[in-house]
Amino acid sequence: MNTILIVEDEFPINQVLKVYLRKAGFQTESVSNGTDALEKFEAVKPALVLLDVMLPGLSGWEVLQEIRKKSDCPVIMLTALGEVNYRLDGLNKGADDYISKPFVGEEVVARVKAVLRRTEKNDHPVKRYGGLEIDLQGHRVKLNGEEIRLAPRDLSLLLFLAEHPNQTFTREQLIEKIWGWEYEGSDRAVDLSIKRLRKSLKDWPIQDGEIRTLRGLGYQLSVRDA
Repeated sequence: MNTILIVEDEFPINQVLKVYLRKAGFQTESVSNGTDALEKFEAVKPALVLLDVMLPGLSGWEVLQEIRKKSDCPVIMLTALGEVNYRLDGLNKGADDYISKPFVGEEVVARVKAVLRRTEKNDHPVKRYGGLEIDLQGHRVKLNGEEIRLAPRDLSLLLFLAEHPNQTFTREQLIEKIWGWEYEGSDRAVDLSIKRLRKSLKDWPIQDGEIRTLRGLGYQLSVRDA
């Protein structure tokens, strides 16, 4: 059974999240500060983390940064800061989704399920484009034999593009097909994800392939041997 780690220092919110997630069939573990969050993360190995931004001790951003150094576990940020710039900042730092307070319990459960759906394993084969190896079943990416760590949001985008090489998709299509209609963030999140992917794949020879931008049309994984 999937375990959700709740990192929230406001006790009433912590308890509400537990109730709704357990009712939906999830196991839960919870802590109220950033230091305990990292310790609990190592001990529990959760399927997903609900992470408040404003925490005593380490902030939610600092906790997210430490998690991303060693894991691609999905992370949904919780915060009262609902402005678009904060949302984009969180997604750019590797968060998978962003929920503003106050929220409805059913919404959190729906977001959790949506993020878990897009990070589930599938039965597709390994794709190889020169030195780039994309394991669609194991959700792993290697470049020249070295594994590349990607945030789940970026990984899900690369996996989708790898399944449809040389096909062009608009931002709206990518959001619909990968992240689902539950996603309510800005479509600029696609641009940020593409930017991070290009940085991670900077050593991939252009003669083998590239993530191309087709002005006015969208993005594609352009490869020589599809």
